[in-house]
Amino acid sequence: MLKACLNGARMRDEHPAVPVTPAELAADAARCAALGAIAVHMHPRDGAGRESLHPSAVAAALDAIRAARPGLPVGVSTGAWIEPDPAARVAAVRAWRVLPDFASVNAHEPGAEAVAAALHERGVMVEAGLWTVDAVRAHTRWRVPAGRILIECMAEERMAALADAAAMLAALPPRVSGGPPVLLHAEGPATWAVLAEAVRRGLHRRVGLEDTLSLPDGSTAPDNAALVSAALAAGAP
Repeated sequence: MLKACLNGARMRDEHPAVPVTPAELAADAARCAALGAIAVHMHPRDGAGRESLHPSAVAAALDAIRAARPGLPVGVSTGAWIEPDPAARVAAVRAWRVLPDFASVNAHEPGAEAVAAALHERGVMVEAGLWTVDAVRAHTRWRVPAGRILIECMAEERMAALADAAAMLAALPPRVSGGPPVLLHAEGPATWAVLAEAVRRGLHRRVGLEDTLSLPDGSTAPDNAALVSAALAAGAP
């Protein structure tokens, strides 16, 4: 599976094609899905362009994407930088009137398991975001099932990111039949090396302006669609 990560925390001053409004997110999601992305991950924004977990912001983005591409699985972030108070993150999830198909929860953040439990209670698939070996170990103690494991390599240097990927994957409990699939990705300069490693290992992967502004040759990507096309080419037989 290739997931398109459309915007993350990036703003227009970093790249003019970063989608911010519901209409922009919907157009990008439809383009990426038409190319072969199986799902999209996005960070809804409020009227000022700030990342938001508010029910109205989440609903507006989800409704727009689903109208543009019915049936496309859509996920959001619950990162603590969006709402630092764990109780407020739980309350936001419980207040959502339109639900995403999945949502990522970073296991190292305070209150992560409570946020995951609130998502699970509402029928939203939990993606466990694991940034370190310690986070992998912390996640094994969760009582909330995850529908997908995200191994997220935050080191910018290529070899460091690949070493982190190997260490975190080795720390995962042995996968049993029917267990959650694993998605491996990186950010910044290590994005393409780690994506190639995900292909080599037969793992799910993701790409988009959230993770990188550059194509594999180092040139600036014009948009999310170009990044998805490059990622699919990298994974072609």
